Amino acid sequence: MLFVAGGRSSAPEPVVTSALVVIPSRMAATRLPQKPLADIAGKPMIVRVLEQALAADIGPVTVACDDLRILEAVRDHGGAAVMTRPDHESGSDRIHEAAELIDPDGRHDVILNLQGDVPLIAPEAIRAAFAPLADPAVDIGTIMTEIRDEADKVDPSFVKAIASPLSGARHRALYFTRAIAPTGPGPLYQHIGVYAYRRKALSTFVTLAPSPLEKREKLEQLRALEAGMRIDISLIDSAPMDVNTPQDLERVRKVFASL
Repeated sequence: MLFVAGGRSSAPEPVVTSALVVIPSRMAATRLPQKPLADIAGKPMIVRVLEQALAADIGPVTVACDDLRILEAVRDHGGAAVMTRPDHESGSDRIHEAAELIDPDGRHDVILNLQGDVPLIAPEAIRAAFAPLADPAVDIGTIMTEIRDEADKVDPSFVKAIASPLSGARHRALYFTRAIAPTGPGPLYQHIGVYAYRRKALSTFVTLAPSPLEKREKLEQLRALEAGMRIDISLIDSAPMDVNTPQDLERVRKVFASL
């Protein structure tokens, strides 16, 4: 599959067939201490995520971490990792620093940000976040899934994507919210925080101050929309199970034990 990258001039667009996949990982987690190193079937969680990213086969994968223990765990399992500053306020800031360290010449036009706490994410879901960048008008690609549980629809921790359908599984993002939206009959969609940035869009994004709606909703992706960036979303079948608590970790361990 070929993906068109870059600007919007009338000149022929360069073809990009891969992304630099960066997994931001930090040790400071209050609900699950040392979360990246939590054992899942004999391997640290961050290594399990790394393996899923490699299986997606869209480009080189690096863990961007803030602690030598994470770096050593990744390298001990044959993965690539780089140390980044400990004071980053967001994963986007961390992956931007990592991309500049790993690829200072800008050979990769797309940087994919994969969360470090989704050890069960399907490789197909990672590729789906990359897919919208086939359209050169799109700045950022991401993914969403339909919310089927009624309790999840009213849960503000399930971020809703309000999007207009384009073709197939692809939608154009109009807004993201913790509220129940849109109203009226029809499905609600949960946004999943996997982002494929054009390099220029990421470089711009990290220079922007937090936007009014971002601060109100506490959703970083609204900063991009308020700045006029285009986000397109691929609809996938189900959400990956993220790990935030000891209970989440036990559920994931049971899944791996059954494989």
